[in-house]
Amino acid sequence: MLFKKCDELKPGMRLAKPIYSKKGVLLYDRASTLKDMQAIENIKSFGLIGLFILEPAEPAPPMTQDDLDFEKFQTVMYNEIMDEMARIKQKGKQDRFPIIVSQIIKNYGNLRKKITFQQTLRSEEDYIYKHCLNVAILSAIITHTMNVPLSEQNEAVMASVIHDIGKLTLPVELQSKQDTSHDERMLIDSHETKGYTIIEDAFSFQPGIKRACNQARKTLLDFREGNPPQTMKLSIPAKVLIVAGYFDKETAVREDSLPTSEVVVIREMMNNSEIFDPRVVKALVDSLNILRPGISVELNSGEKALVIRTNDMDFLRPTVLSFRDNSIIDLSDRRSYGNLEIIDIVKTLDNRYMMDTGRMKALGLEVEEPDYV
Repeated sequence: MLFKKCDELKPGMRLAKPIYSKKGVLLYDRASTLKDMQAIENIKSFGLIGLFILEPAEPAPPMTQDDLDFEKFQTVMYNEIMDEMARIKQKGKQDRFPIIVSQIIKNYGNLRKKITFQQTLRSEEDYIYKHCLNVAILSAIITHTMNVPLSEQNEAVMASVIHDIGKLTLPVELQSKQDTSHDERMLIDSHETKGYTIIEDAFSFQPGIKRACNQARKTLLDFREGNPPQTMKLSIPAKVLIVAGYFDKETAVREDSLPTSEVVVIREMMNNSEIFDPRVVKALVDSLNILRPGISVELNSGEKALVIRTNDMDFLRPTVLSFRDNSIIDLSDRRSYGNLEIIDIVKTLDNRYMMDTGRMKALGLEVEEPDYV
């Protein structure tokens, strides 16, 4: 699978992922062929950075119906958030944010199963909108897993959707910049602070939203600056926003840099429990398929392995198949493998894999069998 910017697209290339309209209408299915220049011009008009393209003999990657629904939902809601942020900046009043939040909670705030959280590629221009959407989805999932009251869930998701609106007044190159200097961080912080005036005016009837945004901002700024955390009492929505915001920011797929793996980010949060509330981090882990069957990982011994069975008690210690000698290693067996652990995920452009579950079952292993479309 290759990533091609829109200017690099050529007739005959095949799409690795589906393309949806702003309203969620399927425009191009995965494995569709770009027949001519007109099709390419149509795709350019959608405002996409580029597309994942299949190599000549490469089959389309496996996707479940949940994967397809997630990509469709992201496309629709990303555009709604972008339109609503433009409206609130212009008029100082919000209109559709409660509807947007209710849709996010309806789709991802009541699930009884884990989801596979797929990141989409972001540019400087669309980073904030996609970040806010993803943080809101994660917040809906986390608060549901934590079983918080609906009022607090709504407040956490609303704060997630709107928390970065102040950054839209920054130069585009600073809105998504990863490695920032101290002066740049101070500039970003000042713009975020100014954005709270908009939030306060638009959500005067929900003062907890501004409070959650402000508390999360101060906590993460101290963390990035290496300062000791402040002793203020954080609200539940603020704690959720801190974890969801940091997780999405660090694992985001960007044009100019590789994302940090979910395993590395979660380990970092676990090791900084004074910043990232352990109960919230656990809810995040319990909500997502991270080290699921089919994922390639690197062990601290230096060898690579394939996850073949998850471990719900400790997701960092699943059962894996070693590439070195095809041995099966049950990392939950601490007596035998106590010093062996996963240090990272082996990343590819698209982390979907198809496993021969029939062969695994024939070996006596119980493995999950996704319903691929």
